[in-house]
Amino acid sequence: MGPNEPVTVLIVDDHPVVRDGLNAILSTQADITVVGEAGTGAEALQMTAQLRPQVVVMDLMLPDLDGAEVIKRIAGVYCDVSFIVLTSAAGDEQIYRALDAGARGYLFKDMARKELLQAIRAVHEGRRYIPAEVGSRVAENLPRPGLSAREREVLECLAVGLRNKEIAGRLAISENTVNAHVKNILDKFNVADRTLAVTTALRRGIIRL
Repeated sequence: MGPNEPVTVLIVDDHPVVRDGLNAILSTQADITVVGEAGTGAEALQMTAQLRPQVVVMDLMLPDLDGAEVIKRIAGVYCDVSFIVLTSAAGDEQIYRALDAGARGYLFKDMARKELLQAIRAVHEGRRYIPAEVGSRVAENLPRPGLSAREREVLECLAVGLRNKEIAGRLAISENTVNAHVKNILDKFNVADRTLAVTTALRRGIIRL
């Protein structure tokens, strides 16, 4: 592609109205061309392989796959694709996961349209685009809790109201082990009870119901 040719963009969002709106915004720019739209993670994987866009604008809340997982899979194959997350997911852990997966930009959906245009141009040029609002959301929740995979599983069970004995049965571990995991979770979140641990995890995007 020549230096004066437009940046090719794939839009990934499960809401057709959102995709239409983004397409309308981007189509007004002479230096940006929307080459496709995907409504699921599976479609995003397929269309990226077919269309080889330079930039993918990605929601995290997809019906089949987590957006961060989609980014990770694509980035593992196509190192020349840049990703911008455009989402309502504002939890700091969601931001971490997306950036760790390979996203170079992260925007909330209520941000101004000019932010998206600036982000596309920035990541296409190899720069990151992390607005101050996103950066402060991460900074205010440092340090990260550092949950193990098993602690995350226990936390998800707590979120649906299971008692320790029921969690032990579901995860095939002893109730004493569950008790230890719950204590570790409370300590890492610095909270006094299970309810606060669950509400904190949901707010920060560490787990989803």
